[in-house]
Amino acid sequence: MLNGLADWLLAVPAPAAYAAIALLVFSEAAIFVGFVLPGETAVILGGVLAETGRLSLSMVIVIVVVAAILGDSVGFEVGRHLGPRVLRSRILRRHEVRVARAQGFLRERGGWAVFLGRFTAFLRAVMPALAGTSRMPYPRFLAFNAAGGLAWGTGFVLVGYFAGQSYGAVEKALGRGSGVLALVAAAAALLWWHRRRKVTPILQESVDDASQS
Repeated sequence: MLNGLADWLLAVPAPAAYAAIALLVFSEAAIFVGFVLPGETAVILGGVLAETGRLSLSMVIVIVVVAAILGDSVGFEVGRHLGPRVLRSRILRRHEVRVARAQGFLRERGGWAVFLGRFTAFLRAVMPALAGTSRMPYPRFLAFNAAGGLAWGTGFVLVGYFAGQSYGAVEKALGRGSGVLALVAAAAALLWWHRRRKVTPILQESVDDASQS
């Protein structure tokens, strides 16, 4: 799937690429698309396209940040209006233990859980809805959501932008197909490394603290 997305984004006209990136980022939390394809994949590829000159770097950053904030706001409203019914949905019942841990993280850290959740694929998909079901005031949610969206969106677009320099070198030396494969491998390695870093230990620590209290 990652290979196909990279190939497609590298081939379509700029308006379609902008629209696809925005849709994937928006849908990640709004309709739980993040369970299928993490939005950061499209964000990194958008940065790569900006480095090649096919997209505007500033436009990609603006689109990603706005789509992230709006998508999370929709997810928050879904949780606020549907309440516990969200937790009983089929897609969340498959991840019951992880959802419970995310709820513990939210109770322990409040708004900071919203901010930190932006940097982990699973939490990015569910945290807005969980914040809505918890009745967190929307202004507080929006403040941490906007800060997280700005940091995450800008950071990952720039990661893709600088990674694009390597992609261009591989593409020139070995051809476009090899460049795409190198990009996919680099993006996959980056995402695996990132997910094993700070947020997961913080989440587990919060869950342990909550269970002991």
